[in-house]
Amino acid sequence: MTSCHRWFIVLLAAASGLGAQDNGIPTDAAARNARIKWVNAAKPDTLPAGVTHHAFPSKALGREVGYCIYLPPGYAAESSRRYPVIYNLHGAGGNELHSFSSARALHDGIVSGRWAPMILVLPNGGSHTFYKDSGDDKLPAETLIIRDLIPHIDATYRTIASRAGRAIEGFSMGGRGATRLAMKYPELFCSLHNQAGNVLHLAELYDPSKPGEYPNNYLGPDRARYLENDVFLLLQKNAAAIKAGLRIAITCGTRDDGHLKTVREYHAALLAAGIDHTYLEVEGLAHEHDKLVTMYRTTWFDYHAESFRRAAPR
Repeated sequence: MTSCHRWFIVLLAAASGLGAQDNGIPTDAAARNARIKWVNAAKPDTLPAGVTHHAFPSKALGREVGYCIYLPPGYAAESSRRYPVIYNLHGAGGNELHSFSSARALHDGIVSGRWAPMILVLPNGGSHTFYKDSGDDKLPAETLIIRDLIPHIDATYRTIASRAGRAIEGFSMGGRGATRLAMKYPELFCSLHNQAGNVLHLAELYDPSKPGEYPNNYLGPDRARYLENDVFLLLQKNAAAIKAGLRIAITCGTRDDGHLKTVREYHAALLAAGIDHTYLEVEGLAHEHDKLVTMYRTTWFDYHAESFRRAAPR
């Protein structure tokens, strides 16, 4: 993908069927999150080449949390080399056992020589947390990723532990979460890829008269929390830092009726703010992660690879 500002690309592709989706706003988020299993066993024969499963102690949650990690060929042998890291966030209802199609595509691209070696982290962010800290502090999902997981990965693996070596992405709820975290912490990431993730005007959803409905039953009664987590307000607040160091890519299918509208609104907001980015609508594609990766698997990580190249110290 290449950078664009005042235009977008529409690619033709046949599509059929629907994948798992973050299909609108759940009204029973609390009930769904109550069933979260934070560490999920992975059968060895199901993990792609280079992927292993682990757990780490989260201070925010007060318990172990699972994650999968892809380490490129040569990682063990090249003991002095450090690697950039991509954090891939799962969709609604998911866990750390996700996006294996992305891991396979990355491995094949590294082996073929298209991309320099890099690390891919697949964390468990909670079933329907949307990667936000809950108002009652029982589900600190944002803190889990930003304050617990990232420092753990940097301390445990040979990463490039700076913005120049860190990218974030995700599909559906994961794309939504990755976008908000990147807009809130642009100093942490040099690259963002929102893959069909809703981008909501969260401040407009605040309604204390409906405490049982999302997001009121998740973020709580304090309006400040809605303002602090609204991507469009964060974009305005952090525009200078975003322009200075964060590259942004957005991908969504034209048949993804549950997500395309807000994705287009985010695209328009970036244009209005004068923030250069890449925007891709895939003709005929619904909400289908694996199909999307398969369609573009030979170029799927080009954007992050270029972001890492540009961000590297001269």
